[in-house]
Amino acid sequence: MELSRRAFTTLTGAAALTAALPTAARAAVPQAAGSGAQAARHTVTFDRYSLVVDGERVPLWSGEVHPFRLPSPSLWRDVLQKMRASGYNAVSVYASWNYHSPAPGHYDFTGVRDLGRFLDMAAETGLYVIARPGPYINGETDAGGFPGWLTATSGHARTSDPDYLEYADEWLTAVNEVIAPRQYTKGRGTVVLYQLENEYASYVTSAAGRDYMAHMYAKVRADGIEVPLFHNDKGRNGYWVPGSFSTGDENGRYLYAFDGYPSASGNPPDWGYFGPGGAKGGSTASPDTPGFLAEFAGGWFDCWGGAVFAGRGYEGSRAERNAAYERRFYLTNLANGIKIHNVYMTFGGTSWGWLPAPVVYTSYDYGAAIDEARNLTSKIPPMKQIGSMLETFPDLARLDRAEDAAASSTSVRVYHLADPERGSHLYFLRNDTTSDAMCTLPVTTVAGTVTVPAAGGGLKVAAKDMKVLATNLSLGRRALLYTTAQPMWRATGPVQDLAVLTGRPGDPVEIVMKSSSRPTVTTAGGDAEAVHDPDAGTLRINAVLDGLTRVRVEGGDQEVPLTLLLADDTAATGLWPRTTDDGALLVSGPALVREARVDGATVHLTGDTTAPSDLEIWSPRRIRTVVWNGRRVPVTATGSGSLASRGRLAGPADVALPALTGWRYAPENPESRPEFDDGDWKVCDLTTTHSTTKVPAGQPAVLFADDYGFHYGDVWYRARVADASSAQSLALTYQTGTLGLLMAWWDGRPLGTHRLPTPTKDQSTWSTWSGTATFTVPADLRGDGPHTVAVLVRRMAHEEDGGANDAFKSARGLTAATLDGAPLTWRIQGAAAPDPVRGPLNTGGLYGEREGWHLPGFPDRQWTPVTLPHTDTRQGVAWYRTDFQLSVDRGTDASLGLTFTDDPSRAYRVQIFLNGWNLGQYVNDVGPQHTFVLPSGILDPRGRNTLALAVLSDGTAPAGPPQPTLTVLGLAAGGVPVEKVTSPGYTPGTMH
Repeated sequence: MELSRRAFTTLTGAAALTAALPTAARAAVPQAAGSGAQAARHTVTFDRYSLVVDGERVPLWSGEVHPFRLPSPSLWRDVLQKMRASGYNAVSVYASWNYHSPAPGHYDFTGVRDLGRFLDMAAETGLYVIARPGPYINGETDAGGFPGWLTATSGHARTSDPDYLEYADEWLTAVNEVIAPRQYTKGRGTVVLYQLENEYASYVTSAAGRDYMAHMYAKVRADGIEVPLFHNDKGRNGYWVPGSFSTGDENGRYLYAFDGYPSASGNPPDWGYFGPGGAKGGSTASPDTPGFLAEFAGGWFDCWGGAVFAGRGYEGSRAERNAAYERRFYLTNLANGIKIHNVYMTFGGTSWGWLPAPVVYTSYDYGAAIDEARNLTSKIPPMKQIGSMLETFPDLARLDRAEDAAASSTSVRVYHLADPERGSHLYFLRNDTTSDAMCTLPVTTVAGTVTVPAAGGGLKVAAKDMKVLATNLSLGRRALLYTTAQPMWRATGPVQDLAVLTGRPGDPVEIVMKSSSRPTVTTAGGDAEAVHDPDAGTLRINAVLDGLTRVRVEGGDQEVPLTLLLADDTAATGLWPRTTDDGALLVSGPALVREARVDGATVHLTGDTTAPSDLEIWSPRRIRTVVWNGRRVPVTATGSGSLASRGRLAGPADVALPALTGWRYAPENPESRPEFDDGDWKVCDLTTTHSTTKVPAGQPAVLFADDYGFHYGDVWYRARVADASSAQSLALTYQTGTLGLLMAWWDGRPLGTHRLPTPTKDQSTWSTWSGTATFTVPADLRGDGPHTVAVLVRRMAHEEDGGANDAFKSARGLTAATLDGAPLTWRIQGAAAPDPVRGPLNTGGLYGEREGWHLPGFPDRQWTPVTLPHTDTRQGVAWYRTDFQLSVDRGTDASLGLTFTDDPSRAYRVQIFLNGWNLGQYVNDVGPQHTFVLPSGILDPRGRNTLALAVLSDGTAPAGPPQPTLTVLGLAAGGVPVEKVTSPGYTPGTMH
């Protein structure tokens, strides 16, 4: 390949401009949050290309995390640090109204609900924040995040109805008091974007919708929110673009965003530069604002029974949307001009207590890149590669579509984009076929059009995969003509320049850079061929990616050497680029590098190892000493410009888990017995309701549980029959979320259980189910009364309100009840007053919950000792309690779970309480979930823990819990300091 001297002069000039950049693109990492009156002021604006922070372009590479799905605040830092280390520069955060509000006018942002603490941690970790406080969030949460008490209020939610707006404004006032001072523009936090509403696809052309959106805009501005606002379109509809509703006197401070969950089995859609354009083309609906994907599929949720992923659970989700999916779909988004990209979810967590909407079970793992047990999965490397590329190569911050380019293989689609300011070109190559493709490609360089690769067998684009090729980039002081490996990271400094290029294992790669005079090239850790062409003035490096190949380029045109690291995906997993106040550095070896700090010639690192690990560090500045997790590590300088540890870092200590023994047993549901005193229960005497469910004809009173103030968990009904001499048939109609059930007793004798079906794949998004149970009154229990009817309903959560049709007000509990066609008068009882620490979503209306049987310290010594597995064939509820002691090493982060394994023909359900916290519901004959995460903090890893199981069985088959086992889900030496979450124990007289 022959290049003119003029071409090289042009290329060198471009490189000189970018060489002046700091070790990462300016403003790509938020400054630490300040405090006091002198906190710095910052600006957040945007243009059609990207967000602009303090005058610099910042593509946001964001992941969704919900702090309410991890009720252990110290572990929030663990997840956020893992995200930042894995290439993310932003986190998107829902705030769930129901989580913070047990009653109108009551809002709690303390303890596990301390949203401000989460936002502060995000700032300390170096992450921008996209705030999404609702009022409506959907998110597979009960009622879509609306509080239970809102179901029994007047007003049409998500419209301009003033009754609803009164409540919504009350919530926004409370939550914005937390968010407003933590805006990046205030200098005390890193919130840079704020969402007005969530997937609002209703009333788009009516005053009810337009006035609602205008009201929301004005309200949050009045609350002191000054960063740009946005709404996320539920699809590609062009709904709520700028100008579609009034923003008062303000212009240019509102963005259009949209969501996308394309099928993983299809080809990636073009929602931008390469799409159909217009209002339904994705980002083209708003051409003057940056392409903004507020939610893009990082997985998908699973339903009760596991039909969505054929019973494989979230591992099935993770396999369906794997690393190759991420590259193919996310890089397609970047090629289409998406510069604000949020992956939903990046850490899914746990829908503990009664938080989950009917469409999901307890786990909300989502198949995300960080699993429910906080482990980094195989989906992390692509996120790290893409995020690090966006952060350190500003060429990607402003790209226009360029002239079409065609690969030599018809299997490869090429997206060509260019930065008009820097002269760089990016080629996104995608293979949608099921076979690997080899090809060549004409690319634009400062030397003109060049066909690449110049040597070897061509470019390899793996089946169902995607890669990036770049031209006219800077690698610090040396000008890169082109690379067929994907740029991942770079840094420049006085000692050396550093760059990382990546690709699939076995990929042939070619890198060509300027070098008018011959440099010295050395290779370690792999094979690379370096050829200097003095006539063309180029240095060409060819290699096949295999682990981590270190190429050191010294001399030639530059005195400062370049260390070029060629990493396949496996090697990239162990590479950790970090930015410090004293410059950037790169660490290889450990399972995670959390934080890095340079103090003179010493670098202090914190991180995790999951096994004995090597440690190697490259820095563009001179360092001599390395400290890992507070301990000095002996190191040796290498010929690759790094420091390498002389020994291996230790892995985690073994964790000995105790067997769960010493169980005690007590049956409950005294409510089923005739002698039970229900005198303080509420009488079902309401005749009107705000529910969207109509009161059935012939029913003299409303039976819906929410109308009587019982919003979460199980609910009991009791009625008395004065004379049953001719009683024949009891008909009970009820309505619940997915998998609800009803049990009935007559004079304490079980009449039977009725349960709603397990959803099929086609029914996986159904939220409200109803059924009628008809029972025959036992002949020997007829006659003169009084007689007692008792009914237990497991409600399984409220419907969401995605259609803005008040669906969340759909009735839960009994809807109609007749004895031989005649209605009865009922009393109702549900959950006790909300736990002030654990919140209103923790418990329901079981007798044991109302009496504190789930709490640590409850006096269970009079209960019957039993050994698990235990068989209990009675209809109703029985409790099992035990304590166990853990002694996990202080330097070990052990993520533990509780696993149930039993014959699936046995029909029973278990609510799992750990130290009083309701961590989930196991349904043995439905699944698919068998292991439940026990988060550290709620779990005391070095102390005594109380486990209580509330087992609900229908009495038709042998039931009762198996022997559950403690399970290690993740183990690392390192972690973060874990605070014990407040777990108040039993206090006599406080429950009822």
